[in-house]
Amino acid sequence: MLRHNTINAFRSDTLETHGPLGTLWVGLGLCAFYIALVWINTLLGFVLTPLFIVPATWLQDKLLGKARVRD
Repeated sequence: MLRHNTINAFRSDTLETHGPLGTLWVGLGLCAFYIALVWINTLLGFVLTPLFIVPATWLQDKLLGKARVRD
């Protein structure tokens, strides 16, 4: 005969905590993650912006018919 809690035989009724050091460790990990996320988004902005701005200026020069600057 099966008991009603045989499915949950490996579960504990108590909540396992890892104390304040575990909380601090997770906090440091999340801090590092968000710092890296902001850093990579800033870096992508600096790298990708010229890839769109420079060809756009070339296109504007062609459409507006501006002459090239000669030395």
